[in-house]
Amino acid sequence: MEDINRFFSKKNTVENVSENELYKSGDYLNVIKAFSRITYKSIYVIDYQKKTFEYVSENPLFLCNHTPQEVEAMGYAFYFRHVTKDDLELLFKINEIGFDFYEKLPVEERMLYTISYDFHIVNESKNAVLINHKLTPLFLSPDGKMWKAMCIVSLSHNYTSGNISIFKQGADDLWKYNIQEEKWVKEEKIKLSERESEILRLYAQGLTINEIASKIFVTADTVKFHRRKLFDKLGVNNITEALSYATNYKLL
Repeated sequence: MEDINRFFSKKNTVENVSENELYKSGDYLNVIKAFSRITYKSIYVIDYQKKTFEYVSENPLFLCNHTPQEVEAMGYAFYFRHVTKDDLELLFKINEIGFDFYEKLPVEERMLYTISYDFHIVNESKNAVLINHKLTPLFLSPDGKMWKAMCIVSLSHNYTSGNISIFKQGADDLWKYNIQEEKWVKEEKIKLSERESEILRLYAQGLTINEIASKIFVTADTVKFHRRKLFDKLGVNNITEALSYATNYKLL
């Protein structure tokens, strides 16, 4: 039997929201809707007080052939319908460990944190797609509980589910969750060299290896050398994955 409460934590129970908090939220959805019109990524908003989706964008990646209105109406039942059993259990686990981590943060810093993870969604054609899911707070209750959160969905550059990490805006490190050892591990964020960043930006502009070499006054073999070092550093296999990784982790 579906139990959407497994997606929610007792540590983040939002019972009441003050009139002041309601006023501050205002017409924020107009900003979210505008953002959704200029990005290829799917966006939706969770209301933790009502335990519903408050908004779902029209971007098709997350919809699994449903309309945004249908996904809004389904709410968390959408996951029971379109996420594999193993990944559904993974989502329950992420909910548990995520809010355990969040509860230990200073209230004044909680808005600065984002959690990222990968899982499969299965569309109506029974095709499983690995997506990356990022969640960050939009509004907090007066006692620091997460009242509303924005989620951004994109294609994952990884090959398996999981890859759970939490990072803070402006920080030089991040936390990755080791599922086998069931603990968070602090790591320093990957830093790109000036040359690696330059080559990635030129690839993003659609330039070929020879064009990049000409533009930065090196040989094509030198570009390939830096590209291979970049792949090894990021743990990816091709330039598409490298660009996805750099975008997801804000390395450019």
